Amino acid sequence: MKFLGAFTLAFVAAGTLCADLEKVRAEPNLEKRSRYALENADQALRQARDAYAKGEMEQAENLVAEVLQSVELAQISLKNTGKDPRRSPKHFKKAEIETRDLLRKLASFEQELSVADRHILEKVKPRIQQVQEELLLGVMGKRK
Repeated sequence: MKFLGAFTLAFVAAGTLCADLEKVRAEPNLEKRSRYALENADQALRQARDAYAKGEMEQAENLVAEVLQSVELAQISLKNTGKDPRRSPKHFKKAEIETRDLLRKLASFEQELSVADRHILEKVKPRIQQVQEELLLGVMGKRK
């Protein structure tokens, strides 16, 4: 019976997180949407660590996928602003810094994972690193 209660609680928590991402998608201001998406990614990573520590591997995998979805939403939102990252870098630079920080946290989480479980990050880390590099190049790259 305790297992069923824990499973239900985990399912409700995962559903709540997805609902949070839907609220983020509903934000009309694209720059705020990007900021909220990155905050959601950080929260999802913290919850993934907690889930893994409790032995809830499936939930941890879902939360890691949520991290990637949030980072990609942030990047798309900034692109959709239509602003040049070199001329108005405030939100682009903040997103770059936050994704770099997220990558550090992912590396730390990877060290906590057993070798057999590290596969959950093998697609997520390179994609987030790619997003971070694209943001950095947008801010620091050559003018078009």
